[in-house]
Amino acid sequence: MKNTNNKIKFSRRTSVYEIEEGIKLCPKFNKEKLLPCITVEYKTNQILMFSYINKLAFQRSLETKNAHYFSRSRQSIWLKGETSGMYHHIKNMFIDDDQDCVIFEVKLTKPKKGGKEASCHVGYKSCFYRKIETKNGNVSLKFTEKKKSFDPNIVYKGIANPTKI
Repeated sequence: MKNTNNKIKFSRRTSVYEIEEGIKLCPKFNKEKLLPCITVEYKTNQILMFSYINKLAFQRSLETKNAHYFSRSRQSIWLKGETSGMYHHIKNMFIDDDQDCVIFEVKLTKPKKGGKEASCHVGYKSCFYRKIETKNGNVSLKFTEKKKSFDPNIVYKGIANPTKI
């Protein structure tokens, strides 16, 4: 992972007015020192993933314009695409009204080992590839993406699946 100088400094949260109406970036990290992050594709506005970032991941994302996230299962920062080649090149960043959630608008790249532009480690373009449906009191999942964008067994060969039971 590229070492950055972390020149980005966040402002202190000094007033509700400054937080909601001001021009200073003063994010409010939760008690685990994380900030929710929604990632959407720049071209289509398709939701790609939901994740968390910590202060360092946020700083690196701001500095490099490549999305860095915080893995709660590994307890470490990761640069999206470092393993797979499916980088999230940040085009825009947005922060909500009370500065406790961010949105990254990103341009996707193709996996290193073949396939289409994607984001999800399962092989689909989006991590939100299923819709929850209810019918007659039954709940089921319906696939919204019919075909995977790449083969995860090729792209992530020899790497443990991050999904935990």
